[in-house]
Amino acid sequence: MFADRATIYVKSGKGGDGHVSFRREKYVPNGGPDGGDGGHGGDVIFEVDEGLNTLTDFRHIRKYQAQNGEEGGKKNCRGKNGQDIIIKVPAGTVIKEAESGKVITDMSGDNKRIVLLKGGKGGNGNQHYATSTMQAPKYAQPGQPAKELNLLLELKVIADVGLVGFPNVGKSTFLARVTNARPKIANYHFTTLNPNLGVVDMEDGKGFVIADIPGLIEGASEGIGLGHEFLRHIERTKVIIHMVDAAGSEGRDPIADIYAIDKELMAYNPDIANRPQVIAANKTDMIYEGENEIIEKLKAEFEPKGITVYPISAVSGKGVKELLYHVKQMLDGLDDAPVIFEQEFFPEEMLVTGDEPFTVIYDEEEDEYVIEGPRIEKMLGYTNLESEKGFVFFQNFLKETGILEQLEELGIEEGDTVRMYGLSFDYYK
Repeated sequence: MFADRATIYVKSGKGGDGHVSFRREKYVPNGGPDGGDGGHGGDVIFEVDEGLNTLTDFRHIRKYQAQNGEEGGKKNCRGKNGQDIIIKVPAGTVIKEAESGKVITDMSGDNKRIVLLKGGKGGNGNQHYATSTMQAPKYAQPGQPAKELNLLLELKVIADVGLVGFPNVGKSTFLARVTNARPKIANYHFTTLNPNLGVVDMEDGKGFVIADIPGLIEGASEGIGLGHEFLRHIERTKVIIHMVDAAGSEGRDPIADIYAIDKELMAYNPDIANRPQVIAANKTDMIYEGENEIIEKLKAEFEPKGITVYPISAVSGKGVKELLYHVKQMLDGLDDAPVIFEQEFFPEEMLVTGDEPFTVIYDEEEDEYVIEGPRIEKMLGYTNLESEKGFVFFQNFLKETGILEQLEELGIEEGDTVRMYGLSFDYYK
């Protein structure tokens, strides 16, 4: 069975604790603090692997955990950093927070690698806490905790064109003729269980990717049969080809079939149902001369609505080239940027909630403003300040928690130094 959905648990590494120790050497009976820092915990990283095309592996392994950082040691020895865990996924995988279903990231386009959860920072050893008034600190900073999330992975096929139709209308035969795909073809209902992808090569060198979405049935949008699994793959497509049996070999009404599929698309996602469409009236090789009333009915029903009908034969190839050129013209008139799902869920926002206390003070001796507390420590551990989004989140955090207001009440001025654990920066409005 094609696996295009999986739920997994991921956890980054905990930061190693800072160490408390004092220099003890011959002739130095009362040496200063020399406790080393803890190592950073490993990150949880997702990477696209072009060799993968399903999420099958995640059905067997559901827990992924990075390594913890090591504790600091004596003689200023820093603990080893924990090893990152790199999770390989196929291109087109959308990573969501499991409970809310909101998108964290879409592994498509240029997004080939992402640090999803950063490991906890290692704690400072007691050497960092020596001052002129306290020369033998017996305190070291604990490592920051690990971060964890339950994730929903969904593979949404990346294709420009979605090929839809009821079972056994000839989609697999059509795909095999026009692309390099080699789908299994047989005269059975629900033959195709996997979305087949193929590249259509055009004479101008600019082709497009087409996906044969397996046969839909009424009720697919409600998850009947394998509906949701298949409808998911049409979400990125820009143009939809409806394929129908123009010969009536299955005894079906092609017009009713098109409306039934449109109804399922509308129920699943109205945005998909409103995308440009074209109708491929297949199996014309089985129609005797003059007996084309089905095609005439299709044209009379849909062409006034702006949906062109192309009579084709996937077996003989008749009419196929004209259909492909029409689809290519439709694509040329649309934005060629791939459909990428925007981020809706930001792990750092969830992980820095709570009412843990914090303090904002002015340190006269060091001439700097110091912000401390478990909430601040947690925020710094979860936020990647090197990324633009992370830095914006950091700024909003300072504003929304009232930290900026407290700094101004203490008389901070532009250019003054602010310290938060290992982070120091100059204050500017």
